[in-house]
Amino acid sequence: MDNQKPAHRAEEVSRDKVIIRTSVIGILTNVFLAGFKAAVGILSNSIAVILDAVNNLSDALSSIITIVGTKLAGRLPDKKHPLGHGRIEYLSAMIVSGIVLYAGITSFVESVKKIIHPEKPDYSVISLVIIAVAVAVKIILGRFVRSQGEKVNSGSLIASGSDAMFDAVLSASVLGSAVIFMLSGISLEAFVGVAISAFIIKSGIEMMIETLNDIIGIRADKELTQKIKRLLSDEPEVRGAYDLFIYNYGPDKNIASVHVEIPDTMTAREIDVLTRRLEKKVYKETGVILTGVGIYAYRTGDDEEARIQNNVRQKVLSHDWALQLHGFFLDTGEKYMRFDVVMSFEIRPREGLEILLGELQQAYPDYHIEIAPDIDISD
Repeated sequence: MDNQKPAHRAEEVSRDKVIIRTSVIGILTNVFLAGFKAAVGILSNSIAVILDAVNNLSDALSSIITIVGTKLAGRLPDKKHPLGHGRIEYLSAMIVSGIVLYAGITSFVESVKKIIHPEKPDYSVISLVIIAVAVAVKIILGRFVRSQGEKVNSGSLIASGSDAMFDAVLSASVLGSAVIFMLSGISLEAFVGVAISAFIIKSGIEMMIETLNDIIGIRADKELTQKIKRLLSDEPEVRGAYDLFIYNYGPDKNIASVHVEIPDTMTAREIDVLTRRLEKKVYKETGVILTGVGIYAYRTGDDEEARIQNNVRQKVLSHDWALQLHGFFLDTGEKYMRFDVVMSFEIRPREGLEILLGELQQAYPDYHIEIAPDIDISD
């Protein structure tokens, strides 16, 4: 695996450059838009336009924090942090979501004040043109930032791109309320301010929940886990892949362990060659580093053991909540049986074990039976 590390490091550097360059473009654009919108809002006495400008400033600040987080997350591993600093990106994303949420709540309060104590705005054609241009710029910026985020798998950039598209919709609603006022004299801008605030608050809460999920740890991506298991099982010696655990240490920094089921006739050297091949194959195809490959051996002979194993498997998997059985070990001489069962979250592990042990102990009263409950951690 060592020969893969320089290339992996180069990919990280390139990714960081894309994130920083895109964030800088976002900062400059948002500061430019905020300045124009603030001027229009003050001159026209429009709370909706001023709040739209504040939203642009919060976007610019979010981009600055994204840059700082990316730079810190990209620091090389050290003795205290041997797996790097990648998770700092999640902390920076949490700060960004807090800023967005604060901006939304503040905007909501100010909009409600304007509803209670209304002030008539005074729009001009020039101000409407500026807002219309801002809508177009935000659409272009949003599509660009989101595409760059998808390109380098950056959650922060993808979120920023989506947020920019929302901003375009909100700015369009401000423009619409201004046009309505100029044509009919009906002022809706304070109510539009409330709507903008609600969107900002919603965005902040969603960003915070998503980041919290990354920090707490969520179920590994189904497509990724299935691909890894397929890559492992495609090897002729491997009959199945189980207990796949993926540990995340930042965007695109995944370390995993897994068990594979292989014939009991393989020698230690053959297993060594196989596991090295599996590690290299998975890293090349997915970027996931396999740090541990455990072994389950399946019997290639002994019809009695095969018959018992098949019977046990049939009994266990007859329950809907028993998703998988693996790691089966049987010693007919010592009368000892052990295996792992993946249970769904629909049943308590203790309850599932009592049911299975009761059934199997009745079928095999002479055996000492041990069942290890496994978590349904990956697809």
